[in-house]
Amino acid sequence: MVSTKTRFWILIALVTISGFSQGMLLPLLAIILEQNGVSSSVNGLHATGLYVGVLIASPFMEKPMRKFGFKPIIVVGGMLVFISMALFPFWQALWFWFILRIMVGIGDHMLHFGTQTWITSTAAKETRGKHIAYYGLSFGFGFTLGPLMTRFLSVNEALPFLLSAFLSVIVWSLMFFVRNKFPELDMNTVNATSSIGRFIKTGKIAWVALLAPFGYGFLEASLHGIFPIYGMRIGHDIDILSLIIPCFAAGSLLSQIPLGVLSDRVGRRKILLFVLSAGLLCFVFASLFEASVIALFTLFTLAGIFVGSLFSLGISYMTDLLPGALLPAGNIMCGIAFSLGSISGPYFGGLFIQFFPGVSFFYVIVVMLLVILGATFVNKDRQSVVQT
Repeated sequence: MVSTKTRFWILIALVTISGFSQGMLLPLLAIILEQNGVSSSVNGLHATGLYVGVLIASPFMEKPMRKFGFKPIIVVGGMLVFISMALFPFWQALWFWFILRIMVGIGDHMLHFGTQTWITSTAAKETRGKHIAYYGLSFGFGFTLGPLMTRFLSVNEALPFLLSAFLSVIVWSLMFFVRNKFPELDMNTVNATSSIGRFIKTGKIAWVALLAPFGYGFLEASLHGIFPIYGMRIGHDIDILSLIIPCFAAGSLLSQIPLGVLSDRVGRRKILLFVLSAGLLCFVFASLFEASVIALFTLFTLAGIFVGSLFSLGISYMTDLLPGALLPAGNIMCGIAFSLGSISGPYFGGLFIQFFPGVSFFYVIVVMLLVILGATFVNKDRQSVVQT
């Protein structure tokens, strides 16, 4: 079996390929459905299938992990992803693709829950932000590469799906060299409260930390699932859009580790307030200069540098606030918050560009970031719980 260090990098590789699959799937299906004449509101609603799967799986994840450990959760989740990806080319029907999106969502959430809880449970407090930043960096790197696969549509519509499935199988097979581990438990806490009770307690303690994963989900899904539609409607070419969209994730690659290390030193809340303010300004400028390809390249990159780390910063903040026994519940709730943001982003974005065609799509993102910034600002820092 592999060493602890090698195990960490295998988990990181799994997160990378998961980000790649998600980053490919959202714009790829959005473009295919738009070209087939599907309305933007239906297109946006269809994109929520991935995150409906996350919500379906979330209530049933904690107990199996406590019983079977991290590895089986990750292995089953990865298997669901690559099987579903391989099935997309076989039948182009809205309802069938929606079911496959749900299956990918379930598999991805199992994979993320397993890797995320494993990493947060074993990271030392003084380097927690850095370790979780690697997690966010790997997902962002995969997400950066994913939209580039839309360029293969001109070669063969099935090629992006099959290539993603093939890469997923290769990385997934590495898990068979990893020894299974179980989450550390405070049995008094586990026995004293039900799963619902732990979720409620987690929400009361760490609600403000959950807003960051929500915001990242909203951004990620709307930029990848709805912006390609909006971009085509305001006159941008598909090939140009396939290069603009990854700039957001590419920007996050530059800042994940520095922001993670900085948050270890000066505090998560201060960093969150800074990145939310800067990201909000980026999208205000994007709404003003959306006709310029150069401006969109620049502003998507800058936005990624600032708010592309919201997910990993939110997880780090949540881990600071919660006792160790509540970390599995906290990680599940981060996934739920991310999914709710990812569902609302494409849906409201699709409705917005359908009913307000003359107004910039970026205003939807500006309002969302403003709400989260305000909530984070008014919430005072709680005393972080020292993990033992």
